[in-house]
Order: sequence, then C-alpha cells, then structure tokens
Amino acid sequence: MKGENINYKDVLNQLKSDLIGKDSYRGVTLTYSWMANQFGHFSLGFIPSFLPFHFLKNSGDYESPAFVSAMIVFFIWLIFELCNFFGPLLLVKKLKNNKKYVFEPEWKNIAFDTLTDISFFGLGAFSFSYLMGDAMETILVLVIFLSIISFSTKYWFLTKMYQSYANYPFQFRLSQWHFTINDTDKEKVFDFIQNENQSKHLLVFGSKRSGKTSLSIGIANELSIKHKTCMYTSSTKLYSQFFEETSKNPINKNFLWTWRDSEVLVIDDINPGAPIVEDLVSASTFLRFIDTHRVSNKVNRKTLSSKNVIWILGNELSNEESVENVWVSMLNAIGVPSDRIEVINLKS
Repeated sequence: MKGENINYKDVLNQLKSDLIGKDSYRGVTLTYSWMANQFGHFSLGFIPSFLPFHFLKNSGDYESPAFVSAMIVFFIWLIFELCNFFGPLLLVKKLKNNKKYVFEPEWKNIAFDTLTDISFFGLGAFSFSYLMGDAMETILVLVIFLSIISFSTKYWFLTKMYQSYANYPFQFRLSQWHFTINDTDKEKVFDFIQNENQSKHLLVFGSKRSGKTSLSIGIANELSIKHKTCMYTSSTKLYSQFFEETSKNPINKNFLWTWRDSEVLVIDDINPGAPIVEDLVSASTFLRFIDTHRVSNKVNRKTLSSKNVIWILGNELSNEESVENVWVSMLNAIGVPSDRIEVINLKS
C-alpha cells in the first residue's frame, strides 16, 4: 500500500473493529456497510442459482446444469446493473426546478462501482457452479472475477476509510448538489478539486438554504474518493483544537488524522448567514483563536495557511463585498497569497 496515507496496520485495525463485536451497540461504519453490501451481492448470485439448477438438472438436457444455471442468474444481474447505470444516469435526468445536473457525475467512478457489483454477483453465481461439481467450466470464470474483485476491494475499502475518517456529517456526492451557482463559481469548484498543490483556500458565502454546506462536503468528498486526507469540522470544535500543540497521538482514536495533518480541511458554521444579519464570529476573532490568544501563533498560522481549506461562511444582507475582503485580509495575514484564495457567493 505504498504511497497511501492509510497503511496495512490501519486496514487491519479497521477490519478488526468491523468484524468483532455487535453493531447494535457500536454503530455501523462505511467499511462495514460496503462489505455487507458486497456479501449481499455474492449471496444474490449464489442462492438464486439453485432454482434454475433444479429444473435444468431434472430435464436431463444439459451436461453442466450448474454452469448454465450460474450463467442465467449472472446475466439477469448483469442486465439489471446495466439498466441501473445507463437508465437513471445516462438518460436525461432532470432534478429540482427541471434542471439537469449542476455538476456531472464521475462516470468512470460509477462505472467501476458497477463493475465491482457485477463481479460479486458473478462470483456468487459461479461459486455455486463450482461447488455443484462443474469445476472445469467455472475455474477460469472464477479467476477472472477474483482478479477484478481483488483490485476493486482494495480501492473501495480504502475509499470508504478515507470517507469515514473525514468525519463528514452526511455522505454526499457533488453530482447530488442542485442549488444555484454561476459558471464562474463552478469553475472555481473544479479548480479546487483538480488542484494538486497545497495552500488553496475557498471561501463559500451563502445564506440559509443556499447549499453552502452540502457544496463544501461534496467537494471534499470527491477528494476523499481520490484518497486525499480530508477533515470536516465545525468552527467551534476547531477553536479548542487550535490549542493542541501536536497532531501526534490524538485523544480521539476515531481519527487517523487531525486538522493539522489533513490535506483538505472543511470549516463549517463559522457564521450562519441570512436571515441572521450579524457575523457571530468576525475574521479578527477567528484570528485570535488561531493565535491562541498570543500575539502570533506561527505554528497554527503556517499549518492552516499551507493546506487546502474550504471556509463555510454566512453573509450579511448588505455590503457582502466588504465581508469578503475582511476574510481575505485575514487569510493574507496568516500567510495565504491572494492568488491562492477564491470566493464563491451562493444565492438561496
């Protein structure tokens, strides 16, 4: 797992946590849900194969009734998955206010997910064939499915870990976002996602129900799927974390990384926005928390300025431009160049 931010030990600990104990008292993780889902796909390939096998065997017309049965069940699920992919996704799908997708889905990622599901259906169906004695016909097919699954399982299990440890309040893909945004701001979203360098800051202003939180989580989630270490936090939680001197051995063992060593940080609830007119937390107040009530906390300033950050801010009912300038000036003060700052204004 070279080059990954999650190592083999982390994966083994996650498997141990998922498989040992009862989910009725510990909750269900994304990795556990993924494994359960794929086991369900395997079972839906394996169990239904008994039905056509029963009729084919009794008919006496087939030399390998188990293999034919597996083929029938597999092709039924193959057609089902292809309909799921090409139907709701590739056909013109209209969302809220009769608009198409604001942000197009990641088709390659969805296609890979579909291939993974199909492979687990196939593995279940042809495992049935193998166990019923049609070994010669099924070994090659099983090898093909196992090869695909071995690769896809590594990717998807790691992906679910990256999503889980980002601490998002809800799971959300960018293609699910259906609020109003202009083309210029859409380009800023794409630039942030495609940016490979650090110290990119995105200020997202918006009133209540403008979609600023879901947009920010959608952006960060796309980066989690690319195996970037992301962290979602509210400003209130972050205030106390500014006082923690190091990211080593965090008190909360539920996180593999903290705000200090994450690649992407999402800071929510800095200000509520309209209809609340006042900024409950000003830029100068936020800076005092960064500095932990000192004249200047160089470690915090450098850490925050050197990473990619999405700032979820409210806006005033008037004079919005001045509010933006104040926050941009604060970022300049901690060492973020102006050309590394983008501002998005959402309208409800």
